[in-house]
Amino acid sequence: MVALDNFVTGAKENVAHLADNPRFCLVEADITDGLPDHEPALSRRFDAIMHFASPASPTDFEQLPVEILRVGSVATLHLLERAQADGARFIMASTSEAYGDPLVHPQPETYWGNVNPNGIRSVYDESKRFSEAAAMAYHRSRGVDVGIVRIFNTYGPRMRPDDGRAIPTFVNQALHGEPITVAGTGNQTRSICFVDDLVRGIVALLDSTETGPVNCGTEDEMTMRDLAETIIKLTGSASTVTYITRSADDPEKRRPDLTLARTKLDYQPMVGSEEGLRRTIEYFADRVR
Repeated sequence: MVALDNFVTGAKENVAHLADNPRFCLVEADITDGLPDHEPALSRRFDAIMHFASPASPTDFEQLPVEILRVGSVATLHLLERAQADGARFIMASTSEAYGDPLVHPQPETYWGNVNPNGIRSVYDESKRFSEAAAMAYHRSRGVDVGIVRIFNTYGPRMRPDDGRAIPTFVNQALHGEPITVAGTGNQTRSICFVDDLVRGIVALLDSTETGPVNCGTEDEMTMRDLAETIIKLTGSASTVTYITRSADDPEKRRPDLTLARTKLDYQPMVGSEEGLRRTIEYFADRVR
């Protein structure tokens, strides 16, 4: 297995435990520049290519907008070309953001979404929608074997504490006894998915013949206020909840319709929200000590 990353948001320590594995190779490069010709690890033929590159936090939308657009467009085309050349299955990480601020709840894959095409979040939303369109174009016109997974609000160990997404932010604030900063009224909802469940869904898609898109996540929907209060309880923190201005185009509700994943991939999330949050809190707490 070869992993390619430019570490604009990632960290080498996240794969340090694989360094001595002879089946793993890490290449530091920017996929928007193309696959580097000088890397021996990339000279082989690949059976599968998984495109999971992109900054994905609301903080990144403001700080790395051009990088997000390039990795969702130029990088996607580079990897689709390689998948075509190798005859590889191409798995693409899309997102629940493809639905924007949805007017249909929960969101099935047949829903086309409600996206602001030029708002602050559009660099991510539209780059993923472009990636889906590109994948399907290569599938239909060039016969590339593609699978598209729409990922819903995933969390877990190895996230950055300054990631900007709700769970690492709330956990970091709670562990430091700081106020938990909930945007708006806190009534907006998300359906949080522990990373282990997401990985199971992605592997099931990889091993299938499904093209998708296929939603992957959980139906464990909760308000942001409830999420903050749950994290305060699980950390035993003295933090209180405070409210800040809500960002533009922040979706009001988010929950996947998992019918397709269940029927086509035999997918079933297994990690409850409190169990997943405990595991995540333990990871961050070990780094605070």
